[in-house]
Amino acid sequence: MSEPTIERRLQKRVILMTRDAGISAQLQAQLPTDWQLHPVTDLEELGPWNEVLLYRFLLLDLDEIEAFDPLDVIRTLRMEYQINLPVFCFGGDQDIRDEMRLARADRFFGRDEMVDKLPEFIRQYDW
Repeated sequence: MSEPTIERRLQKRVILMTRDAGISAQLQAQLPTDWQLHPVTDLEELGPWNEVLLYRFLLLDLDEIEAFDPLDVIRTLRMEYQINLPVFCFGGDQDIRDEMRLARADRFFGRDEMVDKLPEFIRQYDW
């Protein structure tokens, strides 16, 4: 296995798990030009676990239950990959939010609220 370079570790990348083109476009519009948004519906699309480590955080759409199971995503991330990548969830009802909280998702927002909060997250993770 090749080691990631310092350059790759310093790339400012965010995972977005959704099929919603509207929210994806809104979130993309909030990103500075030196940040990259990677929309996927399966963590495996990003590569092995050590590739997932190179991302700054994950934005997870809790309304996409037909595309992927949000609980499976968080369980894979936390238990299988054993990665403590920040997971910011948006959408969903109180039941799924409670389940995600128990599975160790980090924070929860409404859909519009997620778009408004993204610049704050960018500032926090802009190292």
